[in-house]
Amino acid sequence: MGKIESSELIINNRGAIYHLDLKPEEIAETIITVGDPFRVEKVSRHFDSIEHRSHHREFITHTGYIGSRRLSVLSTGIGPDNIDIVINELDALVNIDFENRVLFPDRKSLKIIRVGTSGSLQESVPVDSFVASTHGLGLDNLMHYYPFKNNDEEIAILQAIQNQLHLNPDLSSPYVFGAGGVLLAKLAENCHAGITATCPGFYGPQGRNLRMGLSMPGLNSSLTAFNFGNHRITNFEMETAALYGLSRCLGHQALSMSAIVANRLTRQFSGDADLVVDKLIRHVLERLM
Repeated sequence: MGKIESSELIINNRGAIYHLDLKPEEIAETIITVGDPFRVEKVSRHFDSIEHRSHHREFITHTGYIGSRRLSVLSTGIGPDNIDIVINELDALVNIDFENRVLFPDRKSLKIIRVGTSGSLQESVPVDSFVASTHGLGLDNLMHYYPFKNNDEEIAILQAIQNQLHLNPDLSSPYVFGAGGVLLAKLAENCHAGITATCPGFYGPQGRNLRMGLSMPGLNSSLTAFNFGNHRITNFEMETAALYGLSRCLGHQALSMSAIVANRLTRQFSGDADLVVDKLIRHVLERLM
């Protein structure tokens, strides 16, 4: 691959990448992503020191240390489209020579941990618990814009999903990617584990019917009923599958950790969502050290 043109890799006047407004030296190789910009400070207040703060659009970044461990926390905003921006630009920061606009000969691999909120699809995964996503099931269309290869387990899960869910053919074809195994082994202790479905919206795509009705009113029930070996769909949200797919294609380790703030079967919502998110933040940080 030759020189990357300015229309493809956009660098601003201070030498930072376009959307995140970050320079390569301003991020760590271990990155916690959060959807909510206000959640960045809830993570970084646990840092011993902060060396960099930036804020551009919905993307807030704090980079600092806990002990000798350098970490960044970055807000992504909501949805697979934002994850497309964030993961591509994080990868560019560590794997592209900005001065010469060429790839570095040696690739760096980031560790990326999503800390977010989610809705449970199983009665056995209660409100205020945590889910470590073994796989992301994409009900959006993002990864179909990229070439990718699945491993044998992912292919088998995807085939079972296609056989059991009978999705509306007008929807995008689903895709499946697994978590980064090293991070999953390190952070999943005392958590529920399962497939997380990633939806391209919060209302209709997650089965919420306010005024417009639903084209697939039985989708949530189908997700709950899915069963393949020891795999089941535990929860859904709006970023995990895109995070896993892009990270896999670019050679990064990724894990999605979710605080369950709603159970869609029991119709319960957390009495203190902020508290359960803070507990998840501490769970992740303690196990990263």
